[in-house]
Amino acid sequence: MKTEQLLEALVADQASRRQPIARSLFRAMALGAGLSLLFFAVELGVRVDIGPALETWRFDLKIVTVLLALVLATGLCLDCLRPDASPHPLRRLLPLLAVVLTAIAVELLAVPLSGWKARLIGTNWLICLSMVPILSFAPLAAILAVLRRGAPASPTRAGAAAGFLAAACGATLYAFHCFDDSPLFVATWYLLAAIPVVVIGAVAGSRLLRW
Repeated sequence: MKTEQLLEALVADQASRRQPIARSLFRAMALGAGLSLLFFAVELGVRVDIGPALETWRFDLKIVTVLLALVLATGLCLDCLRPDASPHPLRRLLPLLAVVLTAIAVELLAVPLSGWKARLIGTNWLICLSMVPILSFAPLAAILAVLRRGAPASPTRAGAAAGFLAAACGATLYAFHCFDDSPLFVATWYLLAAIPVVVIGAVAGSRLLRW
């Protein structure tokens, strides 16, 4: 069988299996997030001022941002399973980038220059850098287990997408504990916290998702 014929066969097979794999991915995310939620409940918990926080635009925007990342990362993950996946998958994340940049611009306009550093550093950056990856490990393992059923054009890229999706799960949980709501903090420390999860996912994907 020629390479083109093999690719066409794989694409057709993946198209028929896309919905079952999508359902499996959602179940894996639920399982992994459920395990992380148990850890979250025992070790962290929801911030004590969650009621008043819900009435502030910064907290609401933080939750919208992490949920948007979660939705877009799910689509990115599913796309990476296809042997004919787009060579430019990061285009899916452009809406997230637009939201983050807009939020940063609004924050810089709303806060005096003297207050930018305090909003950027926050009070819990070190906890953020450690807890987001910890809360991402269970989702990452579950997601990678499902992705092994696919036929990604690039196992490394698919693994990185799995890492990003897992990090979005971890960030969504942590956001309800984090007292730092500034877009400057979220754009900086949540991103830095996600990087090691993406790297681990990419390395694991390069070894586990080959076909």
